[in-house]
Amino acid sequence: MPDLELTSTAFDDGEPIPEKHTADGEGSSPPLRWNFVPDGTRTMALIVHDPDAPSGDFVHWLAWNIDPDSGGLDEGVPAPGQGTHGFGGRGWTGPSPPEGHGPHRYFFRLYALDTDLDLEPGAAREQLEEAMEGHMLAEAQLMGTYERG
Repeated sequence: MPDLELTSTAFDDGEPIPEKHTADGEGSSPPLRWNFVPDGTRTMALIVHDPDAPSGDFVHWLAWNIDPDSGGLDEGVPAPGQGTHGFGGRGWTGPSPPEGHGPHRYFFRLYALDTDLDLEPGAAREQLEEAMEGHMLAEAQLMGTYERG
């Protein structure tokens, strides 16, 4: 069976994220699709982060307990469980790099898990990563870029 695969109809791997999915546009989360989910997967989890942020690795979305059989998340659709992003809210927050800072990379990391995660809404990245330890069956990555001015 091929490895877990993560794609988007909004952008290809390594390509720019459309403005509508950023803080400069509507700010809706991009549509995501996955294929080749391994047998035994109970849920999916997602971490989206920007390692190029001036403040360090900035979290844009923490999501968990996503139905693996759904095949993805549609544009603007929240996940069943969502953590706190770098601006202090929950759910997706679109790319908003400083103007003139150059292109930033946004890594969408998807994890196939063998269990449901018992996390409180608003959990931090560290809590999500700790809860996933020992439960990852596969992971996939999609990277998009965004640049202002």
